[in-house]
Amino acid sequence: MRVLNKKIENLASYAKEKSDLYQQAEPFPSIYLDDFFDTDFLNTVLEEFPDLSNLDSKEFNDFKQIKLQGKGEMFFEEKTKILMHYLNSEPFLEFLQIITGIQEPIIGDPYFIGGGQHEIKKGGLLKIHADFNKHSKLKLDRRINVLVYLNKDWDESYGGHFELWDRDMKEAKAKILPLFNRLAIFSTTDFSYHGHPNPLNCPDDRSRKSLALYYYSNGRPSEEINSNLSEHSTIFKERVGDKSDKLGLSKKIKSFTKKFIPPILLEIIKK
Repeated sequence: MRVLNKKIENLASYAKEKSDLYQQAEPFPSIYLDDFFDTDFLNTVLEEFPDLSNLDSKEFNDFKQIKLQGKGEMFFEEKTKILMHYLNSEPFLEFLQIITGIQEPIIGDPYFIGGGQHEIKKGGLLKIHADFNKHSKLKLDRRINVLVYLNKDWDESYGGHFELWDRDMKEAKAKILPLFNRLAIFSTTDFSYHGHPNPLNCPDDRSRKSLALYYYSNGRPSEEINSNLSEHSTIFKERVGDKSDKLGLSKKIKSFTKKFIPPILLEIIKK
């Protein structure tokens, strides 16, 4: 069974061909590659993708993120399992090593912690953030994210762009539309700010589907580390000058406040 596009005859050579493009990208090392997988094979993966809202999936719903996430391999069917295991295999790990230029041995995540099947429905989003930096079980350093997009006939008006932001949070240096058979790869550090920050505008019967895989190493360069942080979870960042980020935080504070302050006192405060 062919997983990759037949045009990619040698994965290592393909990685060498793309390595400069990846390593020199702004605002941090990254790339997206179209038609990376065999189309017929990826069609079967898409057919297997469940409606996560109808399953016992992880649901996130607050001002920072509105999305659904599978639980490890729980909802993987046959072809999805083949693909995800391939993306944790020796040939693909070597591909990542070459294209990223990372010197330390790269290790996949057999637990798919935080990864696996992701789905965002109309109105959903994922605010700009830097990812958690340590594997919760293995205590290894997170180094690379790989995203496989599964959205056919995706109109740009639907939104859902994957955005890569500069360190000052002033500007998105890259915006990637989540098109079917598009593979996005980027290096994860304490400063690689990214996300899908604006509410999705697709039709009600559509959703933004992706597969996410994360890769680790034992140790990492000091320049990738915020010296003020140790092991941390996801760090959300506010976009400079963006009122929607501030509005979301304000609503969260108000909601929290109402739970603990008596209504009569709230009325006095308003006056």
